[in-house]
Amino acid sequence: MAKSYVKFQVTKEVADKALEAVRMAKQSGSVRKGINEVTKSVERNLASLVVIAEDVEPEEVVVHIPTLCEQKKIAFVYVPTKADIGNAIGINVPCSAVSIEKAGSGEAAVKEVIAKVTGKSAPESAPRPPAKESKPAESAAPKAEKPKKEKQAKPAEAPKQ
Repeated sequence: MAKSYVKFQVTKEVADKALEAVRMAKQSGSVRKGINEVTKSVERNLASLVVIAEDVEPEEVVVHIPTLCEQKKIAFVYVPTKADIGNAIGINVPCSAVSIEKAGSGEAAVKEVIAKVTGKSAPESAPRPPAKESKPAESAAPKAEKPKKEKQAKPAEAPKQ
């Protein structure tokens, strides 16, 4: 029975290529593993590709990730099992999802997977908006200074006798 969060079927070739991209990104780039980390990576626009397992139970755990990826215009792909993702990132436990933040030597593989999943070629290096927005530069005109209030000296009190 197909899971409700699986929006499209992926061929074995594309799934294998995605896992290879994860392996290469783990060795020379940066990946985030686990549902919480993937969600943060997508929300912050740091992910370039998200890989989700099709056999997650309960499915409510990952049902938000495809929708979030679509909103942020981040490519995502499905692989058959959690164990495949765990093996690809070099851990001995299954992993439900992983996001590739910096592809490293797997840049070509990531672009190929994105092209096959989205049906169009991936941009050469799509600039991501900065995580934190910086303030615009101030104009060259100097600001008018506010007059400072001078402290008035308190009259000295006579010593009590």
